[in-house]
Amino acid sequence: MIKKYLFTLACCIPLLCTAQKQPIESLVPSTPSKAPDYFCTWNIQGYATGYNGSEKFRAIMNEESMFGKGEWQNWTGMYKKIQPDLYFVMDDLWDIPTEINRKNNNPYLGRVELDEGRFPSFMSTKGSADRLKKLNEAVKAIGWKGIGGWICAQKSENFPNVSEEEYWTDRIKAAHEAGFDYWKVDWGHNSRNDQWRQMLTEIGKKYAPNLWIEHAMKNEYIEFSDAFRTYDVENIIAIPITIQRIVNLLPYKAKNNAKGIINCEDEAYIAVGLGCAIGVMRHEFAGNLPDGRQDHSFPPVGRNLKKRLDEVVRAVRWHRIAEPFAVDGDFQVSKEELEDTWRYQAEESWVKHKEGELLKNSAPAIVSRRMPLPILANKEEARPYILASRYTNGAVAIAAIGRTLEHEYISNPASVTATLNNWEKPIGLFGYFKDVTLVLSEASKNKIKKIYAQDLAGDTPVDITRKVKIYKDRIIIPGKTITEVGLMSCTEGDISDPGLVMKIITR
Repeated sequence: MIKKYLFTLACCIPLLCTAQKQPIESLVPSTPSKAPDYFCTWNIQGYATGYNGSEKFRAIMNEESMFGKGEWQNWTGMYKKIQPDLYFVMDDLWDIPTEINRKNNNPYLGRVELDEGRFPSFMSTKGSADRLKKLNEAVKAIGWKGIGGWICAQKSENFPNVSEEEYWTDRIKAAHEAGFDYWKVDWGHNSRNDQWRQMLTEIGKKYAPNLWIEHAMKNEYIEFSDAFRTYDVENIIAIPITIQRIVNLLPYKAKNNAKGIINCEDEAYIAVGLGCAIGVMRHEFAGNLPDGRQDHSFPPVGRNLKKRLDEVVRAVRWHRIAEPFAVDGDFQVSKEELEDTWRYQAEESWVKHKEGELLKNSAPAIVSRRMPLPILANKEEARPYILASRYTNGAVAIAAIGRTLEHEYISNPASVTATLNNWEKPIGLFGYFKDVTLVLSEASKNKIKKIYAQDLAGDTPVDITRKVKIYKDRIIIPGKTITEVGLMSCTEGDISDPGLVMKIITR
């Protein structure tokens, strides 16, 4: 029988375990992550305009929306706790004249110059680079890592006599001068042009070493990309689609000093489980659209993602401990696959479906990077996906990702066993577990002295030594302890799955 986890019993209640606060420092560093994580404005643009036509939610991409204090404004005021870890990425069309918001027959697409009509407070006689620099400084002053933007994969038609190389060199140089350090390169005439995307990357490496140029569209682009986006998914069935898209990228290897990092967009716990970067799309405007209709991009069904902001905070803060890493061909995938389903009802997706249609997608049941596949004891139909990675610095993350079945999100606790090569590095546990057994590949000569754990959304570690079973070559952490500690700092009303970091002290 499928057991649906009761969030109300697990979140935002007094800590049930008897672990006491310890006078040690937070297990999460105070220094912001260097990972290329970002918050993207696309869905907030849609929400603020009721998704009432693409031209309208392109038109709202402006200074007033980003910094204003009116209803559905002040976008830069969101995610205060993790702003220093995130680029604020302006989506389509920050660089186009205010009155021109169409996708087709728009000669300004690919302009890559901050539009003065949309951003009148950032005018400058010194040119586009200085306008971007002023905007970047304003965003950083609020607390964000910096500014970034959506880039159409084509040269503006208003510059017919300028070569592609000269055109993009000028704009990349301007980005470097402005500190405009993230480019989300998307659709356009050159979206699937291999040579064009490689050219853009090479110019970026030469003239803007701090610029992240994110590519998409064709999996082989990951080999020369610093960041590669798994691309858009509908949230009601996003979990298996995203896992499978990541698995499709793992056989590739980054070449010629490319960073080769996968960005799996808004799937925060999938990101930490598989060493990926995060492109946050969910936002803090909860509930229905301004006109009263249901928000079909983040519908209040299944996972109900806009009530899961804490998991974004936890995942992003994990990247302070361990940064995403390149595709290198070192991965394992279980032969067994799991199939998720979703029985579609009205206003539950931006993709058009017939009401009552059953959506189906599959993905491998267990995936690991740079470590052996974990073993999952659960064999029932609704068992979770298990993802695990050993990061470059030796930290290990293990994530149990719930399932979408028929018309609900199922988080059945899992019994998982994972093999590690040492005790000394941080361990992240994400999701619901019956228990987690951590096995050393070789018996340690060092005895365990203390074990601390901490909700990644908070700053208070607790001593859980007496809450776990310790053996010579393994420890077993009960699921109850993982849930209690992993939700210690949850926000009232938030229904995110638990997420903690654990530190084992040996002697």
